[in-house]
Amino acid sequence: MTTTTRFAPSPTGLLHVGNVRTALHNWLLAKKHGGRFLLRIDDTDRERSREEYVEAIRADLAWLGIAPDGEERQSARFDLYAREFARLVEAGRVYRCYETSQELDLKRKVRLGRGLPPIYDRAALALTEADHAAKAAAGEAPHWRFLLDHGEPIAWTDGIRGPQHFDAAQMSDPVVRRADGSWLYMLPSVIDDIAMGVTDVLRGEDHVSNTATQRQMFTALGAEPPRFAHEALLVGAEGKLSKRLGSLGLAELRDAGIEPEALIALLARLGTSDPVDPSLDAGALAESFDLARFGRAPARFDETELARVNAAVLHRLPFERVAAELPPEMHAAAWEAIRPNIERVSDAADWWQVVTGPVIPPEFDDETRSYLAGAAAALEAQAWGDSPWPTLTGALKESTGRKGKALFLPLRQALTGRDHGPDMAALLLLIGHDAALARLRAAAG
Repeated sequence: MTTTTRFAPSPTGLLHVGNVRTALHNWLLAKKHGGRFLLRIDDTDRERSREEYVEAIRADLAWLGIAPDGEERQSARFDLYAREFARLVEAGRVYRCYETSQELDLKRKVRLGRGLPPIYDRAALALTEADHAAKAAAGEAPHWRFLLDHGEPIAWTDGIRGPQHFDAAQMSDPVVRRADGSWLYMLPSVIDDIAMGVTDVLRGEDHVSNTATQRQMFTALGAEPPRFAHEALLVGAEGKLSKRLGSLGLAELRDAGIEPEALIALLARLGTSDPVDPSLDAGALAESFDLARFGRAPARFDETELARVNAAVLHRLPFERVAAELPPEMHAAAWEAIRPNIERVSDAADWWQVVTGPVIPPEFDDETRSYLAGAAAALEAQAWGDSPWPTLTGALKESTGRKGKALFLPLRQALTGRDHGPDMAALLLLIGHDAALARLRAAAG
């Protein structure tokens, strides 16, 4: 079968880095095997779901370069859920319950007090049709639970965690439908995975117990469960679960000047011992993506590391990729000269201003001003050509005996107003003969 993965966010908020990592890994897994990556909008919660969040999810994925091969909306699939639910009712795999949340909480406390697992006691299974009729007459609507098969072993080989075993008798029958007829997550997700042909479910380790339950739902619906893999959750730089990671969205990262290639390069390798390589494109990352490389230790997300990767990515980006974000007059040669010295694209404007001027050099002493006056005279006398910087510094070295910092730093300061920056051989060509000569003369006083 064609490898088919899915990303299933709920449109009740914006994507955060944990969501993005899940989406990316599912996309890479499908891409590696020449398969399909699907986007499923889990919008069964009508009160909290917002269309603006749906649009934001699509926009964030597009910004990252993650293009789904198809999209589904759970809100458009209620008829399918009702049909499959009816099959489970007929098969006796779902049953009606009436306990309130307060009653259930009391039952859990009683079981805990007796040293028993705090699971549902299945009391509703003892209700007769007359009992159900009486409750209906009294205006009580049931919620529905999926009946776990205590005789069916729950076991699978997880793509990351290895062999997994659960005892259904130690688990609560999950509620799958509320009294108002609305759906909870568990059953619609299984129905969708079957209908969409999902072959691989890659998600966070907080879903392991859900997987144990859902595997029986697949079987009850006559379907082979997909392959499951559960990866470690993200933690902050200090190795602790961070509330910030649960709210760190792509808009905030974009505002900080983070490039999508940098975020992808980092998140693709988080959870493995493989080094982050900012030079790899999506195809190369997909080729190297391997669930066997993922460990069970928490995956550490470090914003300092992201900034480092971002700078490394920027230093490789071609002019065409960033042209729309640069000052209008800035051209490819300027980008090539400036990009090794920036950490975000917006920094390029500062260096372009150094090229176009004006610049404010430091106050020089008399000896340095005399040296700069000689530099202005030498520049005026020499042919500009393709390499004015080595020609100028070579002539000054010979005429003054200066070398190293004493030779180069005053020139850089006079020409740029900075102590450090891009390679002066490239920068001087950008500044141009007339502007450079004027700056040297002004600095010389």
